Amino acid sequence: MAQTPPGTSKRAIRRTLIILIMVVAAVIGMMVARQVLLVPEAEAPEPAPDLSTLNAYVYDEARPITPFTLTDDQGNTVHEDALKGHWTFAFIGYTYCPDICPATLSMLNRADKAIPDDLPDPAYLLISGDPERDTPERLEEYLNFFGEPFMGLTGDIDTLRALAQDLNGVFVHREGANGEVLVDHSAHIALINPEGKMTAILQPPFKPEAVAEIFEKIYAWALENRQRTSS
Repeated sequence: MAQTPPGTSKRAIRRTLIILIMVVAAVIGMMVARQVLLVPEAEAPEPAPDLSTLNAYVYDEARPITPFTLTDDQGNTVHEDALKGHWTFAFIGYTYCPDICPATLSMLNRADKAIPDDLPDPAYLLISGDPERDTPERLEEYLNFFGEPFMGLTGDIDTLRALAQDLNGVFVHREGANGEVLVDHSAHIALINPEGKMTAILQPPFKPEAVAEIFEKIYAWALENRQRTSS
């Protein structure tokens, strides 16, 4: 009966272990390669579109809005959640504004008509910088003149000021030549996404067709990123 040379079984065991280690390494390598090559491609967000030629700046990551409690033009108490579930064009102003606010509201009314029908209907929000005079009743009467999609917020002035700051805006009060109260305020428009976060800033001068185009491009970008992250 032939004898197995000394060390043969040990060599066989070593070969088996080496083969197993190589197999495991190959499997791990395939898994890592899949993660590196496939997952980032599926989840990497598309950079924000450059809309500078349209006087708009889009944030790669939307900016959150500080929680607030205010009153809308219907007299209802509302919180930051009221901004969720829909797109919103928001700006700071007041109902006694002699020029900027009515011009902006009229422009937004025309922009709303220029937005393609296959896009969601945005809301339009006037954040009052003059809450002492801008009661809910005053806001409702004023905004009804411009159309159904328009709504207003009034309430505690410090809360309104904080909300304005979240939207990169400011407002200050001063006395006019005849003793009337005037409110100097930012003239830009902020676009708030359905998550209730500010995603873009639109700077004057405004053209209705350009505002509609900005909304269309930002909506398409947001939709593409949502599809990327969900795949």
